[in-house]
Amino acid sequence: MKSILIIGLGRFGTYMAKKFTELGNHVMVLDTDEEKVNDILPYVTSAQIGDGTKVSVLESIGVDNFDICVVSVGENFQSSLEATSLLKEAGAKYVLSRASTEIQAKFLLRNGADEVVFAEKQMAERLAVRYSANNIFDYIQLTPEYAIYEIPTPKSWEGRTIRDKNVRVKYNLNILGVKRGGNLTPLPDADYVFDTRDRLIVMCKKENIDKLTH
Repeated sequence: MKSILIIGLGRFGTYMAKKFTELGNHVMVLDTDEEKVNDILPYVTSAQIGDGTKVSVLESIGVDNFDICVVSVGENFQSSLEATSLLKEAGAKYVLSRASTEIQAKFLLRNGADEVVFAEKQMAERLAVRYSANNIFDYIQLTPEYAIYEIPTPKSWEGRTIRDKNVRVKYNLNILGVKRGGNLTPLPDADYVFDTRDRLIVMCKKENIDKLTH
């Protein structure tokens, strides 16, 4: 369980606040819009009306007590930059800032952000990969080369074991888990028998996944 501060209640900030809370964390949100603060209050630990670009506001909150501070101010990049810088100056342990462009990301990193997230870009890329292939249910990019994919079990694997198919050597992929219905079998052993009802969670390069899904 972590202590999270989220500054800015646009769509991104609101979604993050609710998800962090759902995952069992203590979440405090800060926004200048009273209506947004009141709307989010039932879903978080605490919510406060205030300006995240004001030193006095950040000092009163005690930002150094939070494990993660998220800057999600929205379209006002100047405010995002100021909040990021002030958080770091006030002793924030880890600052995660939202950016819309590569240029914004560079400025945020130079001014105190520990990490920058491109919410729209990352979701767009994830959906593009998912829907450009007929047999990819989900996708998470790890590096420019490697990603985690959720794919159906190939029909030719039915009734065979991981050892039989020699998956790692022949297909250059690692099976991280197997989903069947609502159940997940993490890191199945070499004697696991494939079933076409299964969805496989695999890690590999894109060219290797293409061989299985096209």
